[in-house]
Formats: sequence, structure tokens, C-alpha cells
Amino acid sequence: MIDIVREGGIWTLTLNRPDKANSLTAEMLERLATSPLWERVSAAVAALPCLTIAALNGTLAGGAFGMALACDLRIAVPSARFFYPVAKLGFLPQPSDPARMAALIGPARTKLVLLAGARLDAEEALRVGLIDRIDGDVAGAARRLAEDALAGDAANLRAIKAMCGGALR
Repeated sequence: MIDIVREGGIWTLTLNRPDKANSLTAEMLERLATSPLWERVSAAVAALPCLTIAALNGTLAGGAFGMALACDLRIAVPSARFFYPVAKLGFLPQPSDPARMAALIGPARTKLVLLAGARLDAEEALRVGLIDRIDGDVAGAARRLAEDALAGDAANLRAIKAMCGGALR
């Protein structure tokens, strides 16, 4: 369900559950971290001392948002859709998701998504800052960005990430 490929310094984790829109299971979360808690997984992603890129090849809904929000960059295909229907379903979002989302798109738009259940297409998500790029080949685009980052000194990259607020996410 989670494919992990390491090529040089680039690690690619692919959620491979297309029959269920790549939704995460407890087993998949266990593979990503030693705890089944969503919050622990997204905190671990946010704390990584390297550039993290979410390559979004479809719909991003609900809890999986946490991992994408925890990444440094988000790239989506043109047909991507984004929604987080917690209020409608009677749930709370992951504790860190509202703050991470608000840091990207502001408090009012965060309420639009979390409270009003707004659905965003890729163009609107890009316009409001939820994603950073739209590309038909998200895996290739992510790889190109990662390769450029890998060309730099690791200590400098960690320092730049911290200076940009990566350590605070």
C-alpha cells in the first residue's frame, strides 16, 4: 500500500491504494511511523531536515491533508481536487492541520475549507496558496526540485529550511 523507492538521495513514498482514493489505513500509518496517530506522522514529516514535496496526483481529502500540509511544497495535477469535510462529518481535524493550513491560505480560507466544506480545484488551490505548482507530471516535477536541492550542501539546506520556518511547522 505504500511503495518506498530510494534513488541516490531522493526517497519517494507513494500511497498506492487507488481503489480507495489513496486513503490511509492504520497499517499504512504504521509503515510511515511507529505510531498509528495521524498527528505523529504529520509531525514527523514536518520535522524532516530535508526538502519534502507532496506530489498530489488526484483528490486530497480529509486526514491525508495532514501529510501534504506538513510538506514544504505541494505540487498537483491540473485535475486535482481538495476538500476536508470534517465539520460536515462531525469530526475535528488533526490538531496541527488548521494552523498549517492557515499559515498557507489564511484564517478565513481555512474556515472556508474546514467549516464550510469548500471544495477547491487545482487552479483555486494554486491561487490561494494551498499548492505551489500545477504540473501534469507531478512525480517528475517533484524529482526535478529535489535534484536541485540535493545539489546543495546538506547543512546549508537544513539551515535554509529552518530560516524559512521549516523548523516551526
